[in-house]
Amino acid sequence: MRLPRLDLVSAAAVLGVCAAGALGLSAGALLTEGAVLVPWWRSLPPEAFLDWYATNAARLFNFFGVVEIAAGVVAVAAAALYRFHHGGGGLFVAAAGLAVAVLSFFPLYFEQVNADFAAGTVELAAVAGELALWAAWHWARTLIGVGAFVAALLAVRAAGAAPPD
Repeated sequence: MRLPRLDLVSAAAVLGVCAAGALGLSAGALLTEGAVLVPWWRSLPPEAFLDWYATNAARLFNFFGVVEIAAGVVAVAAAALYRFHHGGGGLFVAAAGLAVAVLSFFPLYFEQVNADFAAGTVELAAVAGELALWAAWHWARTLIGVGAFVAALLAVRAAGAAPPD
């Protein structure tokens, strides 16, 4: 059964707001990780950091993985709904693309280094350098995540200002 256009427009509006909220949560989580956790990790002796990371790696993955994947999925869904059923949606498409870019950092860099930290296979003398590199990669994805959030907010604003069909 095909939904009336009005229902699709309402669904697009709700999904757009949900995407902005999810991307905001993701950006906030990334900012918190970068501004709170990473400096603390870098202040620890290498052995203490590796022990802490091994104990908490699954928690970190389960939290950040779920937040980032959910934000990406909702952003892509909002972009698709706006693009195909509402018209336009360029800012939602940009937000979705940026959200997918944030996710791409995991297999490109974080998956292996996080596994190395969790397994304790990073040489103690190399931990500080590895954490500095980790922080640089993290701030890059954080900036992209904040960009996705801003694009989604602008998309919601633009969608609310658009005249009804």
